[in-house]
Amino acid sequence: MNNFLISVGGIVILLGVMILIHEWGHFVVARLCGVRVDVFSIGMGPRIWGIKRGPTDYRLSAVPIGGYVRMAGENPAEELTGAPYEFMSKKRWQRALIILAGPTMNIVLAVVIATAILMAGKAEPDFFRHRPEISAIIPNSAAQRAGLRSGDLLLQVNGKNVQTWKDVMWQIMFVAPGSKFPVVVEQNGQRRRLEIQTSTESTQVSMLGYPVESTLIDKVEPGKPAAKDGLQAGDRVVAVNGDTAVSQALVALTIEDSKGKPVQLTIERDGRLLNLTVHPTYGKLEGQERWYIGAYFAPPPTYRVDRLSSAIRGGVRFNVMLTAAIVHTIWRLVEHKDKLKVITGPVGIAEATSQAAREGLMDFLQLMAVISLNLGIVNLLPIPILDGWALLTLGVEGTLRRDLSVAAKERAIQVGVIFLFLLILVVTYNDILRIVTGGH
Repeated sequence: MNNFLISVGGIVILLGVMILIHEWGHFVVARLCGVRVDVFSIGMGPRIWGIKRGPTDYRLSAVPIGGYVRMAGENPAEELTGAPYEFMSKKRWQRALIILAGPTMNIVLAVVIATAILMAGKAEPDFFRHRPEISAIIPNSAAQRAGLRSGDLLLQVNGKNVQTWKDVMWQIMFVAPGSKFPVVVEQNGQRRRLEIQTSTESTQVSMLGYPVESTLIDKVEPGKPAAKDGLQAGDRVVAVNGDTAVSQALVALTIEDSKGKPVQLTIERDGRLLNLTVHPTYGKLEGQERWYIGAYFAPPPTYRVDRLSSAIRGGVRFNVMLTAAIVHTIWRLVEHKDKLKVITGPVGIAEATSQAAREGLMDFLQLMAVISLNLGIVNLLPIPILDGWALLTLGVEGTLRRDLSVAAKERAIQVGVIFLFLLILVVTYNDILRIVTGGH
């Protein structure tokens, strides 16, 4: 019951903040441009409480998700008086600023949240500080098919120089699924340029292999072989089948190569060495069918706190790279190079929000930043009923030096509503299918 309440509360807060900050942007710029705002509502639906200050009714509405602003003369289909405080009475550049303010506030919020997270501090894996040497490659992975080998040193990823694994993670974090990206490596003393072909199920490890890192076990999944065979969180693997040159990669590869045969692990627990026999099972892990035991490594984290200037740069950098990935994905959809399965709908967002809310505040805020940026960018698309369409309409009217007919605008909105409704149906179906089938 507690998890359910946390999940529902997280969804309401996340969506509420996203939409409210968007509408607040419209509200502030409308007031600055002299447009009368009749309603500023927190929530949707019927009014349940409010205060009227000047011409504006600041209200709470019954449905606690999002909000809206209602401006005088906003709807061209209604009778307009031509009063100077009406939205349609303002110059086109003023109307454009009011429309643009909503998506802009979502983008600004994403930068602010990312900056705040960096200033608050976060735990980073110890290997982030190490030079990007690959300890092992997953068999039949994108990395192996591209020609990466154990012992390679990454020099460039996606056209950028890298000196640490953190640099590497920055560069591949926003690589669009299904795209290609170049890497430059030092391999056997020679400099080589390779190309990684990703898929919708690619992970960082499958694209670039394993870094050299700790073998401390962070989590053991209940009901899986590791838990059944006695492995516990906090154990440190010191040998695999008697091999003491142990690494995360060696453990993973030994389990994969076992094909279900028992694997001998020597672990350190509370200062004592114990020998355990684990029995791998076959199933889907990180988007791939493979042998696994249900234990997960996590190196001792390094707690990092950024100063304001560094945090701002990091926050901006995060959002610039994520923006590039979003735009790339949208363009691939337009070119029919990607399927709609790469888009997450309401069900997927609810699932991610629920998970982030249970994980903790930092995870929840990070998801909020990602969704806020997505909302800002998507709202700028030239699709009827979105802000981008209103901006495009203003641009066309400015070029023609006359307003388009109300009938034409209404037909465009009707088409937009139908298009978005069908899109939501498709992505919702995909989300539900993914959840039911356990796909990724």
